[in-house]
Amino acid sequence: MDIKVSVIIPVYNAEKYITECIESLINQTLEECEFIFVNDGSKDRSSYIINEFKEKDRRIILINQENQGVSMARNNGLNAARGEYVGFVDADDYIKQDMYERLYNSAIKDDCDIVISNFESEMDGHKVITSYPFPVNKRLHKNYIEEEILPHFIMEDNLNTAWNKIYRKKIIKDNNVIFPCNVALGEDGIFNMDAFSYAATVKYIEYMGYHYREVKGSATRDILQKDYFKRALEVYSSELPRVFADRIKKKKIEKLKAIKLVNSVLAYIYIYFTPTKDLAFRRRYQYVRDMISNKELQEALIIYYPEKYHLLGRYEKLLIKMILKKMTMGLYCITSYSRLRNK
Repeated sequence: MDIKVSVIIPVYNAEKYITECIESLINQTLEECEFIFVNDGSKDRSSYIINEFKEKDRRIILINQENQGVSMARNNGLNAARGEYVGFVDADDYIKQDMYERLYNSAIKDDCDIVISNFESEMDGHKVITSYPFPVNKRLHKNYIEEEILPHFIMEDNLNTAWNKIYRKKIIKDNNVIFPCNVALGEDGIFNMDAFSYAATVKYIEYMGYHYREVKGSATRDILQKDYFKRALEVYSSELPRVFADRIKKKKIEKLKAIKLVNSVLAYIYIYFTPTKDLAFRRRYQYVRDMISNKELQEALIIYYPEKYHLLGRYEKLLIKMILKKMTMGLYCITSYSRLRNK
């Protein structure tokens, strides 16, 4: 059987959701697939469950490795892939039955190196569909990729994911595109930036087949473990892949980075002022105060203001004014009013 799509699934302690994930894969309407599960040193029954399905479906491949992280798991999966295209699924997510048929047929129809689709996120019972501002069902060439898609990676996070796309394996292999380990910008983002920089043709389809499940808890709970703003600053100050310096002017990169940082902070303010029993209000208030007083953020606001302020709604404009004036209480009042109004 000629394999059309190799699907790579990194697995780490995913026994709670792995069965649903596997069933959504083996029931794909595109039968010419292989499903490469890379068990990254799981301590639970994940490997046992995969083996049970493997005995019934020869398209399932299981690779066991010591715990090395999701990037190494995906890279080892790429090394084993034999398909014309490759895709990625996380072990606690699931996909629609026709997902890979839809993406593969779209790629073949217009001979595309990469196909992008929408995806659905489920967090604390709320579902949100992520879509993109790219032309739909059109063959997008090098100029568009460099002028619109690559800058989108700098300004937004929502295109970074690997699981709502398929990639021509030849592009990945010939250019040694891999998932790097331990980078501030994010492994998925670096992989995609490299892959898109080598792609000659890309297509975006108005289709949603991937269901992403947030299983680690809500953002308001995650603030106990994660310093969101510190991470955003690391991204802001980090060096982009060399391809960007060759294709995008330095001034434009600075603007795109500033827009991303400020937009992230607007989201973080709402998160940190969302009531939670897990973290005292005093600590959350102090965090926001320190965040809006940060020198790099204030410098980014100077770049952001003439570029984006006039495009904002009334709520966002009020937030920007409060940040510029470093008025933490004002931010608290605005976000509290917004939350009450949207109940």
